Amino acid sequence: MTFLNLTGDLMKRLFILLAAISLSACASAPKTAVIEPPTSLATARTLPQGDLLGYVDAETGAHVWRAIPFAKPPVGDLRWRAPRPNDAWTGQRISTKPAPWCPQVLSPLDGVPKARFGEIVGQEDCLYLDVYAPPMKASEAAQAKLPVMMWIHGGSNTWGRAEQYDGSALAARFKVVVVVVQYRIGALGWFAHPALREGGSLPDDASPNFGTLDQIRALEWIQQDISSFGGDTNRVTIFGESAGGQNVATLLTSPRAKGLFQRAIIESGSFRSEPIAVAEGQTGNRPQSGMAVAGRLLGTDKPATGQALRATSVKALFSAYKTPAGELDPFRIIADGLVVPAAGLESVLDRPADFNAVPVITGTNRDEMKLFNALNPKLVKYALGALPQARDPAFYEASSKYPSRAWRAGSVDAPAARMVAAGHAPVWTYRFDWDDEGRLLVTDLGQLLGAGHSLEIPFVFGHFKLLGAFDQYAFTHGNAAGRVALSDSMMSYWVNFAATGAPGRGVDGRQPEWKPWSSAPDQDRMMIFDSVQGGGVRMTTDHESEQRIVSDLMGDTSLKTPAQRCQILAAITRDNPALKAAAAGRCS
Repeated sequence: MTFLNLTGDLMKRLFILLAAISLSACASAPKTAVIEPPTSLATARTLPQGDLLGYVDAETGAHVWRAIPFAKPPVGDLRWRAPRPNDAWTGQRISTKPAPWCPQVLSPLDGVPKARFGEIVGQEDCLYLDVYAPPMKASEAAQAKLPVMMWIHGGSNTWGRAEQYDGSALAARFKVVVVVVQYRIGALGWFAHPALREGGSLPDDASPNFGTLDQIRALEWIQQDISSFGGDTNRVTIFGESAGGQNVATLLTSPRAKGLFQRAIIESGSFRSEPIAVAEGQTGNRPQSGMAVAGRLLGTDKPATGQALRATSVKALFSAYKTPAGELDPFRIIADGLVVPAAGLESVLDRPADFNAVPVITGTNRDEMKLFNALNPKLVKYALGALPQARDPAFYEASSKYPSRAWRAGSVDAPAARMVAAGHAPVWTYRFDWDDEGRLLVTDLGQLLGAGHSLEIPFVFGHFKLLGAFDQYAFTHGNAAGRVALSDSMMSYWVNFAATGAPGRGVDGRQPEWKPWSSAPDQDRMMIFDSVQGGGVRMTTDHESEQRIVSDLMGDTSLKTPAQRCQILAAITRDNPALKAAAAGRCS
């Protein structure tokens, strides 16, 4: 569905909203200089590429190595090519600074003056990863064989970087090795043009899924190098949220990723992809197709060769996605028949033999769409010009609830049922319900954001850092006890899954049993994650379907007019017009 992708424009608007909330309270955090942590000899490691030195996290005691190169810089002739293993380095590499960002657009959350909003930053030499591990000597690490968890960040595959995610608490508290990977994003990560398929020296060079190939290369690096940090190459879990969840789903279906991981966690992801003929522009007339972009980039009177495309600047490439009709998002996850199945990601859910059929956890947040609806001026008004409130609370709630349920139906219940029916078991599912955010004057963040998109990430990492200055209003002293307890439960399940291949009762065996998905009637099939005030961590028999969602919407008496129901119906049936039949003709 179209609302499954957090577009670059929505991301920018979200940050503007959060900046407004922070500024309205006159409580923005003071600017402080970033202090590089001191190196520690305890973190000295020797890899096949060279010697490495990291630091000890002051808060958790975890050992940390940042900006480790896992591939050659994808620049020059290697732009829009499959990643190559990195060359060895000389001397001892100091890995205490964050990696340079992949090219992307600045926003308020980046902590820069307003004059820089919209500026293109980053560099193409950005294929680095961070490693977090429990404190160990090098000799102990070589024998430890701890579970490995590779995080793939979200951001619509157009935004984001490794430094946003701190894996130190997860690593130190639960004795796992956490890897946070950067990958090419936007048009540098996914770009399909016939000319780019020519002249490659590797079979993968013909694929337009460069960001996906970067993630596969990171998994290959893990197989080669992670034992030096205490990791077990036979217990590798991939996990990611939003576009990162979609990337996890892609790796599940990719023949190129076979054997590189043993478990997968999809957080608010999807099994969506684009046909390569559409992405290239061989069929259809999409303005963001490769041939359309190349025409704006090079001029329609010039041949679009691979050499000419690779010679263009990053700034020119970004500009080629701006048209009189507005700024376009690049295609991502392209069904090329090489890295991604030619028939698309969903096509292999019913064929375990064509699927990397490892144990899977997949889930969504109950109020996914509230993050997006908080940006909609038709749904939200601003007191004093800065403090957001729902214009019509009942309509705001319904406009969030039904599309969020549709997200879940299409990304969790339906894929889980298909995988299990085809013999790909086990699969575990969840729904994140925590909505105990604080208030800011007249702004009720629990109502406005609730269990919105991405809110589960701090709970999984055990660090309540997500949206900069906004965190102080969402994660308050008043909700601390409940959210910390919930975070402990979620981390315990995630790590037990990484360690054993099943979430079970968590690492300590004290959590409620998380049972695998069942399509049988009245069977527990989904775990609910909430604070004790919201009902606690518990299983439910609830089974979502799009037909049921439409039926509930049409009977929702909280909505004032039929027009409101029909407006919501249009949103949840945009990509599935056949569902309108469930409305029994009540909406034209």
